[in-house]
Amino acid sequence: MANHHAEPQITVLPPDTAKIKKLWMTALILLVITVFEFIVAFTIPHEYKDLRVWIFIGMTIVKAGYIVGEFMHLKYETKFLMWSILVPIIFIVWMLVAFIYEGIAISDAKF
Repeated sequence: MANHHAEPQITVLPPDTAKIKKLWMTALILLVITVFEFIVAFTIPHEYKDLRVWIFIGMTIVKAGYIVGEFMHLKYETKFLMWSILVPIIFIVWMLVAFIYEGIAISDAKF
């Protein structure tokens, strides 16, 4: 009995240049934001530490939102799904800021 093995057929498709261009554009946008963060880190004097921290927080939120939108495909979903995810996150961030503010106020209070 002859043993016949069927060789698997491998089809090599041409590269999808539109997807590659979009990936490089995403990397470029994230690089620009990161470079801006480094510029802020090394150019804003220590006296403006609070400003520097808030800029970092803002840029981190921008980068996180862009990453979630692109790589987790949230940008391409319906607007209702996007807002149902973003609104609770906004309230959670608001809650954390309030807790930190209250914690600082309590720790600074004189008993």
